[in-house]
Amino acid sequence: MAATTLEAGNSTPLERDARLINARDHHIGPGDIAVGVIIGRSSEFFDFFVYAIASVLVFPSRLFPYVDAITGTLYSFAIFGLAFVARPFGALLFMWLDRKHGRGVKLTVAMFLLGGSTAALAFLPSYAQLGTGAAIMLALFRMGQGVALGGTWDGLPSLLSLNAPPERRGWFAMIPQLGAPIGLFVATAVFVFLLTDLKTSDFLEWGWRYPFFVAFVINVVALFARLRLISTPAFEELFKSRELQPSSISELFREHGKVVLLGAFAPLASYALFHLVTVFPLSWSVLASGEPPVHFLKIELVGAVVGLVTVALSGILSDRIGRRTLLGASAGLIAVFSLFAPRLLGQGPAGEWIYMIAGFILLGLSFGQSSGAVNDRFSPRHRYTGAGTTATAAWFIGAGFAPLAALLLASNFGLAAVGGYLLSGAICTLAALALNREWGRKAG
Repeated sequence: MAATTLEAGNSTPLERDARLINARDHHIGPGDIAVGVIIGRSSEFFDFFVYAIASVLVFPSRLFPYVDAITGTLYSFAIFGLAFVARPFGALLFMWLDRKHGRGVKLTVAMFLLGGSTAALAFLPSYAQLGTGAAIMLALFRMGQGVALGGTWDGLPSLLSLNAPPERRGWFAMIPQLGAPIGLFVATAVFVFLLTDLKTSDFLEWGWRYPFFVAFVINVVALFARLRLISTPAFEELFKSRELQPSSISELFREHGKVVLLGAFAPLASYALFHLVTVFPLSWSVLASGEPPVHFLKIELVGAVVGLVTVALSGILSDRIGRRTLLGASAGLIAVFSLFAPRLLGQGPAGEWIYMIAGFILLGLSFGQSSGAVNDRFSPRHRYTGAGTTATAAWFIGAGFAPLAALLLASNFGLAAVGGYLLSGAICTLAALALNREWGRKAG
């Protein structure tokens, strides 16, 4: 009874409302968890891509009009990367909140911080209105997004994976990854609509702000969908039975430091490619081709659909040939892709289409199985914290500054240099997979 009272005291109003909705039926099946995972991840990636697109189409001209277009975009990408710097600090903060007040309170605070930081961007002044203060505000809001993303890990993907039938683990592992192409498609579609329906001057003055308002609404819906699951007694029992509880970061690194390191580098090929087919190509098209941005955004819409299909395909292939085999083969194909594909971006519309479609096929196959590639190496006591920590580290190392690095390399050394950057990520993935197998053999 005391435990029940304590849990109620630590609940948020949204969590209590969600608990009431589930009062008649406490059964939580894999399908319910999958829906919660997809909704939650899609909302996070929608926020991510709304900011990413605006960092190419809006922020350079509005905040950095005193420099050339390439330099302004580089400044914008530098601020873009701040979220990945802030994310580990957010993870530490919200793990403490999780231990003190519970998963529901942590998730509520994190999602409102994410939505609030995103919505605040809709009110961002321009350089003409506030000078360099506008860029400082952008950096603060971006860091707010990063801190919040450090707290959105709710353990649902791990729970989903652990409840998957042994013969379908690849399929269930890919379900959280569906959020990326869904979020990309919706965010891109919103910008395509605005760019098509508005004059350029109206879009740059006020039209670009609307997607950030939409992001806040989507976050609230996603929060309630996730709380509907994690607020139920049955769900809490699933977490306890699977030992999915927060543990000490220091103990995690002391006992599983090698696993965290491998988990950070194993998906590097996928995470580097992630930004090299979503954010960087849009910037290069806008800066180098002179074509209207809506042209390339339409290519991205098609690419997102291709990515959605191939993410799902990765689940089928993984169950047939094995997850490590698929990740290794994907990394090898990305290495081959890196040798020639980036130069296609300089070959006109035909080259752009080939690069994007081929890139999204490879991204879907690799990204679909990249999450938690080594999570089975964590002991049950550290499974929850280990999974969240490796995800945070992998995004920081593999994706945080990928658009900045790619544009910097392309503008100074040509598109071939971008291929070298991507090749380094593929090599890191292959090395991490090889070490994981070797260390696993020695441990056995």
